[in-house]
Amino acid sequence: MRFAIPHNLEREDVRNRFKSRSHEIAGQFPGGLAKVETSWPSEDRMTLDIAALGQTLRGHIDIAETEVVFEFDLPPALGFIEPMIRKAVESKGQALLK
Repeated sequence: MRFAIPHNLEREDVRNRFKSRSHEIAGQFPGGLAKVETSWPSEDRMTLDIAALGQTLRGHIDIAETEVVFEFDLPPALGFIEPMIRKAVESKGQALLK
């Protein structure tokens, strides 16, 4: 699953917003059902490992000049919830960029 959210901010501002609020990602899952680990292997890439319901969702967020690109590898067992994941990530991502 791959999608992008456009922005008109400075890259540093986007980076700071995602770094300072990355701990909120787990809160997007009801009842504390998810364990989320994030890391920054490079200045403009945040990786995520999200463990929930016996599955692990791995992905990354790339901060580009005019957009933030989200890319996740969905296990086959979670393919049916792609629209829900996309909607939640887009909503939270857009909120961070406003």
